[in-house]
Amino acid sequence: MKRDFFRKMGFGLGPDDKVPAEPVAWAESQVEAVPDLSWPGEIPTAKQLLDQRAHFVYTDRRVIRKKFKNDRRAYKEAKTQLRWETGQKYYESLEIAIRHHTALHSGAPVFERLWLFWHNHFAIAEKDLLASWNTGAYTREIIRPNMCGSFTDLVKAVTTSWTMIHHLDNSESIGPNSQRGKWRRQNGEVATVNENHARELLELHTVSPTAGYTQKDVIALSYIMAGWENRWSKTREECNPVKFNPKSHEPGNHEVMGKRYKQRGLSPKSKLIDVIEDLCAHPNCAEYVSTKLVRHFVTDEVTPDMVQPVIDAWRETDGHLPAVYKALIRVVYDHTGTHRKFLNPEVWFLQSVKLTDAPWPPPPSMMQYDFKTRPNKLQRRLRGLMFEIGHPVYRPKQPNGWPDTEAEWLSPELLIRRLAVAKRVAREHMPIGKLEASLASNFDKADEVIDYLKYCRDHPESWRSTSRDTQFLLPSEWMLKV
Repeated sequence: MKRDFFRKMGFGLGPDDKVPAEPVAWAESQVEAVPDLSWPGEIPTAKQLLDQRAHFVYTDRRVIRKKFKNDRRAYKEAKTQLRWETGQKYYESLEIAIRHHTALHSGAPVFERLWLFWHNHFAIAEKDLLASWNTGAYTREIIRPNMCGSFTDLVKAVTTSWTMIHHLDNSESIGPNSQRGKWRRQNGEVATVNENHARELLELHTVSPTAGYTQKDVIALSYIMAGWENRWSKTREECNPVKFNPKSHEPGNHEVMGKRYKQRGLSPKSKLIDVIEDLCAHPNCAEYVSTKLVRHFVTDEVTPDMVQPVIDAWRETDGHLPAVYKALIRVVYDHTGTHRKFLNPEVWFLQSVKLTDAPWPPPPSMMQYDFKTRPNKLQRRLRGLMFEIGHPVYRPKQPNGWPDTEAEWLSPELLIRRLAVAKRVAREHMPIGKLEASLASNFDKADEVIDYLKYCRDHPESWRSTSRDTQFLLPSEWMLKV
């Protein structure tokens, strides 16, 4: 049995978990349906969080700035209180608690690893305080519920979501010949489309540059997407649900990658749905996304023979995601032990927690917040820990998300950051006796790992332990790769 597979495809097995007799069947059984979130505390909805954001934005821009325009200190104090009142410094940590608890306790670690993958594939960059209220809910309510249908439906949901439209500025897109465009020109203003959303839909979410699209295609797709916006209002600013506004849409037919898109019915919003369906059916889409999946789970050095079974499943089922996942699972199992993958910091941390049965994340009782004062140290700790290991998951710098190759993570600084976190976990939660059960379940060469642990125990000078009853593991290769 390839026991490394349980870490390669999931988060590993805990000390009390039984080793599945059929690893592939164990993994395949987890991707048929979307499991419930396991967090036993309150989970705010995306609408509730958008309401909080709206209250913050309106009060900041229209109330306290006006009230304290001549008193900078008073404005700063009022804004700080507004941050507490709207949970701006709290919700990101709560989302991490929900995310990590579900990853570790939903009973479907394979599904959860795929959830983390799709979140990064459809990344929301660090911008406009999105991580404070919206990104976590977007992963829960937009990505997660659509993970067991077709890839096309997943892309439709993501593309038309409030968070993605705001992130990529599609509300700023106005067709130059649209009704709004004409009004703007009459008032001496510029009316043009914003290309961000169209470009990322092509480049990052579906076909990739290998499909050979041109700048002309990007502009045509931007015309088609114009009108999909979160409308501005006096009381909520831009924090309103997404609606299609035909007054911003560029009229006429538009050609994208050799196909002409005409208006269907009374609303031109259907043109975007038509384009998404064609992009997801394009051969380059299956190849691009399948390659990303294999690279994430198997190895940086992806070969065509690894990817082909996933592509085949994609094309045979028109991108039915459970079928794609099952093909991927078999590829991962076949290449366990022959190819290794460097773990990103979040997955590495969650595997460390799982193997040691460490009490993470804090329970709902410790995450209760009064919305009157600064979140306490423990509540801030979740967000702070992700920054500490160099992977604040809701805050990638670019729309292409966090890197997925060893070269991007293998630096002295990032390794030292993991080292510091590992030392604290080890000091509190890693007695050798407790670990042996986990190691035997999770490593094909468990004896080597156990021998290493015992060496650390017998030679404390080699790892500078400050605890008598626990042992600290240096981040040697078997801790960082699967």
